[in-house]
Amino acid sequence: MKILLTHIKELLQVRDTPVERLCGDQMKTLPTIKNAWLYLVDGKIDNYGTMDALPNLEADKLINCSGRTVLPTWCDSHSHLVYAGNREQEFVDRINGLSYQEIAANGGGIIHSAKKLQATSEQDLFSQSENRLNEVMRLGTGAIEIKSGYGLTLDAELKMLKVAKKLGEKHPIKVQTTFLGAHAVPPEFKNNKQGYLDHICNDMLPKVADEKLATFIDIFCEKGYFTVADTYQLLAVAKKYNLIPKIHVNQFNAIGGVEAGVQHQALSVDHLEVLTDNDLLALKGSKTMPVALPSCSYFLSIPYTPARKIIDAGLPLALATDYNPGSTPSGNMNFVVATACIKMKLTPEEAINAATINGAYAMDISGSHGSISKGKSASVIITKEIPSYAYLPYSFGSNLIEQVIINGQLMIKKI
Repeated sequence: MKILLTHIKELLQVRDTPVERLCGDQMKTLPTIKNAWLYLVDGKIDNYGTMDALPNLEADKLINCSGRTVLPTWCDSHSHLVYAGNREQEFVDRINGLSYQEIAANGGGIIHSAKKLQATSEQDLFSQSENRLNEVMRLGTGAIEIKSGYGLTLDAELKMLKVAKKLGEKHPIKVQTTFLGAHAVPPEFKNNKQGYLDHICNDMLPKVADEKLATFIDIFCEKGYFTVADTYQLLAVAKKYNLIPKIHVNQFNAIGGVEAGVQHQALSVDHLEVLTDNDLLALKGSKTMPVALPSCSYFLSIPYTPARKIIDAGLPLALATDYNPGSTPSGNMNFVVATACIKMKLTPEEAINAATINGAYAMDISGSHGSISKGKSASVIITKEIPSYAYLPYSFGSNLIEQVIINGQLMIKKI
């Protein structure tokens, strides 16, 4: 399939020499081509340039992008998209004054979702999750990480990972999977957390690795969940199975999880709503990507990740949704980008870089996604007619996407 996009008002994130990630001041620059064309062949970016130098190209589909902006699809590096049911009652409970931690202590939260998922068939779970995946693809996400963690039993965790893997096999979107058995301690291990950790290490991890169901390992390193010592134990064992760490840290408290992640060469440390100077020092010089989840802060009314502090320290930053039923029931990366600008004071350039090339890095796919570069995946967003790319976060409540192409496949018909 050969697709030719012509008369593009502005083509964003064009990188003749691909980069792995962007740090500090590098994030302020977003290379673009105005009045451009883009040629997609068999699911890959073949070539691009300015309209005054458009060669004679064969195309099965020609798309006139006059007045429109084209950019790489979003790379959502942190999601829990595979889950059963919803938790709207907890939303009401928070309005009435209960905190996230209080809801969890009363049997809600992750444990509630785990009970629902354990009782849901794999086929039903796939159907529910596929509906969500179709929605996020239409919203411009072309690559997504999906975690387990709402199973908390061997069978249920495997079920989640199998569903996530099947989603990636059936759809053109790139899916990376993460084993998050250490998301919470299940009721049957309530007074024996070490027993549950041993169960993860001795029973779950070998099975996940044997069936090749995950690329990454994750743990919720937080007060009331898993300690830094627990994190060290799990990541040390996971290394034997070649699972790459991506860990939840500093959502409510800074307890040393960032340093633990860096020491274990974590690909990313995610949340970081609470961040200390020691955390920043631990990240400097590392290859670990800090990941902010602004729609989680919005939904839970908790502090936002101090993005300016991170970028101004010369560090990289990625943006992701945290799509899940309890703290972020949305996979809309457009809202994430807008919220990062509005509430975290990122410039549009920084936010787009964080949601594309740095998001790709946080999934270990920056070689194939995240920028307009020859040979990368033909995954792009075509906006409606907009005055500039700054209009994307500015007009945060509008659907500004006209078409999405993922791996060379058109997701949305032209309006």
